[in-house]
Amino acid sequence: MSDDGGVAPPAGDPGTQARTAGAATERTVPATVPADTAAVPAGTAAVASGTVAASPEAPGRERVGQAPGANIPVPARPPAPGGAVAPAGPAFPAAPLRFGYGTNGLTDLRLDDALGLLADLGYSGVGLTLDHMHLDPLAPDLAARTRHVARRLDRLGLTVTVETGARYILDPRRKHGPSLLDPDPEHRARRVRLLVRAVQVAADLGAHALHCFSGITPEGTTEATAWQRLTDALTPVLDAASGAHVPLAVEPEPGHLLATLADFHHLRGLLGDPEPLGLTLDIGHCQCLEPQSPADCVRAAAPWLRHVQIEDMRRGVHEHLPFGDGEIDFPPVLSALSATGYQGLTVVELPRHSHAGPRLAAHSLEFLRRADRHRPAATPVPADGTAPQGGPS
Repeated sequence: MSDDGGVAPPAGDPGTQARTAGAATERTVPATVPADTAAVPAGTAAVASGTVAASPEAPGRERVGQAPGANIPVPARPPAPGGAVAPAGPAFPAAPLRFGYGTNGLTDLRLDDALGLLADLGYSGVGLTLDHMHLDPLAPDLAARTRHVARRLDRLGLTVTVETGARYILDPRRKHGPSLLDPDPEHRARRVRLLVRAVQVAADLGAHALHCFSGITPEGTTEATAWQRLTDALTPVLDAASGAHVPLAVEPEPGHLLATLADFHHLRGLLGDPEPLGLTLDIGHCQCLEPQSPADCVRAAAPWLRHVQIEDMRRGVHEHLPFGDGEIDFPPVLSALSATGYQGLTVVELPRHSHAGPRLAAHSLEFLRRADRHRPAATPVPADGTAPQGGPS
């Protein structure tokens, strides 16, 4: 995760139809959402040239293309093909889904209390963001505190993914700074050291993955230089992850250097496709800026899935929304996710909603369970990530 923002689309926006109250499965979204009709509220700059501009009325809310990152195209989604596709390889077996909730949406609770809440609600696990209020990775006695959390997770029957998206953990003045792309080598090294330490925490907790992201390309930095910095910085982290047997799940993040699934595959190529390198797929980000639908993104990402984040979102607006407040049709997404055979957690990601965290944690699990009951039957996804022959895409 990172930060988010946005505002509701204007009345009559063609990108979404009204959802019948209380019915999680009755909302539909057109297969094609042209970039020049992405949700744009009154008072924002117009969408132009395939990008979505920033909202001057909501400085904390990020629209795709918002500075400090470079403008990002928001392509129109192609209609889903109706015909059969070429034969694919062996398929993943369908798997039951296991839901978690991110502690970055429960920052007003002590960590022990947050974990107890999630267990009481019936979650299978937690996305644990290492931050000053939750298992601070920079405070003394980290090993002892980690053992305490491990025992707590075990007693509650919760599994865990470790996330590293804390906003100000390294710098009290720069959100997510310094990043792996920082111009200063020592500043980049601070982020690397944090991630290597997080690998050990993840291993000690028995986490199924460690999450990270690239960061925003600094002003004046060429794309080639940014990718070189990223690959150089990730190499020791991947070495640590390999030694600890913890997958490193890199998240495409709107506005960052690595923003899309295509960027993730570019990174794989630059690094030589190392075994520990996997993918964090954020379902809302797929809705925000990927050319494919969220369900198609899940199928395409299947071979590399190591962690999944989920929330509602609108096309072209990077704002993590409670379920039902955005445009995503979730039953097909959950069906596709089950069909991949993914065994990890699917973690609700609402980092700007801690003020209502306990209520939204309860609502989110109820919504996901209802959507899961109404999802279409899962067709196993081929292991190469292609759409199943003759099946939906």
